[in-house]
Amino acid sequence: MKQFILVLTVFISLCARPQDSLYLKVHFLYGSKPLKKYKSTEAKWFGGILGGHAGIESDSNKILSFSPSGKFHWIAKDRERHSRYTIKSENEFYAILGGHPDSVKKAVVYIPITLEQKRIFDSVSRCYLKETPYDYAFIGMRCGAATYEILSQLGIARGYSNGTVSRKVFYPKKLRKPLLKEAELNGWKVERQNGSIKRKWEKD
Repeated sequence: MKQFILVLTVFISLCARPQDSLYLKVHFLYGSKPLKKYKSTEAKWFGGILGGHAGIESDSNKILSFSPSGKFHWIAKDRERHSRYTIKSENEFYAILGGHPDSVKKAVVYIPITLEQKRIFDSVSRCYLKETPYDYAFIGMRCGAATYEILSQLGIARGYSNGTVSRKVFYPKKLRKPLLKEAELNGWKVERQNGSIKRKWEKD
């Protein structure tokens, strides 16, 4: 009987372990521009120092992120959405602005989640991949704001209207900085990588 209870305890522990280790990984590619002496060999990036990219990984090496598609809009047009959500591998995500994944500056924040939050994230991902929920525009939603909007649906970030989110999270740093602070307070894991010395990188 004791042996049966021991086996049952181990089985329950093993079953519970995946739930205890569920997390989202929020990826941040830092904005940058070429240093003067490397301008002939290093490319300019969209957004420069205040650019970069943000996305969310739930399953191994599958990063959900929001990007423009078609003509760039300065002001959001709800009836003419030039945007899309995509799933990219880690290498594809960090090469999106033209850099090499091994030479970019990045930060990855691990956020613990529940099974219910995972279910909501998967549902939102399916819906957004099928039909983009908003336009991509300079005055409107972009990758940082879109990442915040999804986190708010999971109860990780405070909920606001899309108009408010787009103003509060005007570029990825506006989400990255408070999230890194939250990670420090809560003991969340953070992975970092320094960028190439040929570029001037955005700071936190």
